[in-house]
Amino acid sequence: MNTSLPRTIPEYLEQLRKALAGADPAMIQDALYDAEEYLRSELAENPGRSEAEVIAAVASSYGAPDEVADIYRDTEATVQTALRSPVPRPRKSLAGRFFGVVADPRTYASLFYMVLALATGVFYFTWVVAGFSTAAGLSITLVGIPLLILFFGSVRVLSLVEGRIVEVMLGERMPRRPLYSARGRSIWQRIGDMFTDPRTWSTLLYMLLMLPLGVAYFTVAVTLLAMSLSCILSPLALLPGLHLNVWMFGYNLPEEAPWLLALVCLAGVALLFATLHLVRGIGRLHGLLAKHLLVKTAQYS
Repeated sequence: MNTSLPRTIPEYLEQLRKALAGADPAMIQDALYDAEEYLRSELAENPGRSEAEVIAAVASSYGAPDEVADIYRDTEATVQTALRSPVPRPRKSLAGRFFGVVADPRTYASLFYMVLALATGVFYFTWVVAGFSTAAGLSITLVGIPLLILFFGSVRVLSLVEGRIVEVMLGERMPRRPLYSARGRSIWQRIGDMFTDPRTWSTLLYMLLMLPLGVAYFTVAVTLLAMSLSCILSPLALLPGLHLNVWMFGYNLPEEAPWLLALVCLAGVALLFATLHLVRGIGRLHGLLAKHLLVKTAQYS
């Protein structure tokens, strides 16, 4: 517990940061941003009072740093529960766990994300390559530096958008507020912070990686689903009038080994459920990757 009440906004935020040590980095980013916005608005509404007096008054309404940290931890528990709901009833048997993946809504959200990742990957990659190369190429002129600053600002906005997509579809807690930055610094210091912030470059790396990842995700999802569904529907080749050919190991199964179609159908069912497990696993791994590259964890240690 903090024994002394902070007298300045940076001191308040630093105490709040320490009180939230060990919490989710995305939640800490939101808490710092919210606290700073509230403190700045209170200070602006009370121009005749000192910063220490405003903070002392805020401590009784908004809360001291330790109290605010406790509120955010309690709220975060509710948020985490919501992100993981509805949760399917746990199954004890191996077969139940294998086939139960079909009842998990997160499976289909992850599948949709894998398909969507192709479009978002192409967009992110194009934006980074075209934007950075254009701004960097013009940096020797008067318009180049402003363009470069606007480009890095747009990257931060896109990281928030991607974070919301990841949180909604993959269930990984991501920031809902922009990155907290200390006020009172000059415009040039803030621009320098933007260029030296490791998260700026890790976000660029994430957007570049999204193209190969998006291609891989789309290919895996579409290929495995197509294979499994084609195997499941293979017995339809025995229906009169369809004249479908199902070739395997050089044999046309409907004509030469129709009894194998049942085994092919069962194999397709197994492949479908295995694909759903793979999709859910990829969704979890990608959520962790997004959390690592899009959230500045170093500042919260």
